[in-house]
Amino acid sequence: MGTNSFHMIIARLTSDGRIKIIAREKEVLRLGSQKGKDLSFISDEETNSAISVLKKFKKLADTYNAGFRAVATSAVREAENRSDFISKVNQYTGINVEVINGRDEAELVYTGADKALSLSDKNVLCIDIGGGSTEIINVNKSRTVFAESVKLGAVRLSKLYFPDYILTKNKITECGAYIENVLNDVFSDYLNQNYDMVVGTSGTIEAVGVLILKHKNMNVPKSLNSVSFSDSETAVISDLILNAETSEKRLNIPGMEEKRADIIPAGVLILERIFQLFGIAEITISNYALREGIILDMMKNYRKN
Repeated sequence: MGTNSFHMIIARLTSDGRIKIIAREKEVLRLGSQKGKDLSFISDEETNSAISVLKKFKKLADTYNAGFRAVATSAVREAENRSDFISKVNQYTGINVEVINGRDEAELVYTGADKALSLSDKNVLCIDIGGGSTEIINVNKSRTVFAESVKLGAVRLSKLYFPDYILTKNKITECGAYIENVLNDVFSDYLNQNYDMVVGTSGTIEAVGVLILKHKNMNVPKSLNSVSFSDSETAVISDLILNAETSEKRLNIPGMEEKRADIIPAGVLILERIFQLFGIAEITISNYALREGIILDMMKNYRKN
């Protein structure tokens, strides 16, 4: 249950210990974007939308006799009316919502990426840019060096700096400076380190990967897993996005996702600043992230029991 969208995966544990994905669902909701400062309040309309989506998800899961685990991230974590939201979801769906903290979110993201890219023998920086927060974790040969969640997300920063989704040079500059300050405050001890591999997951990073492939007139594969792109390629796409003042103009960029055209300027500003401050030359996409990490975590506990 993310800030920008809700995702559901139905999976089966195979006899040889792997997970087989049976079904995937996604719904864009934008929790916390209607009311309050920052992501401080989930509106009644957003609550009703969340309940409707979760009912649909639960009905589909029930057709597979699947167990159900609902995990909420940034928007629910921070909402002033979080308890009321969780209570209403439970009342109308029977689902118990589990709210995870930022460090746990980062570690679960890495768990998913490790499964997709086999990272256990490497020194890895893993980045997940979401709607409400960005998780950055460094794992060196299966040992966590740091795992942090910062309040930088594509929905959050769009609400703060581009509430009408129209870009101006001043607001772009202000947003970029804010991102830089937050990253410097939290990660000052970890910038410009040497990593064997930098991994990126989830919506913004996958979207940038698609835009780069389209810009290079390359086919977009069904799975983006292991697709890599560079800092210079990111800069080219960032310029295209930030020079398109409106969502309508951004939709003219080949490969632009319709439901992401409004918030992608904030997302690409976060990604660009991460590239610059961490001294990243190239990033590799993992198509597994938080949702797969949650399933893998469930599988691990299942085996223990």
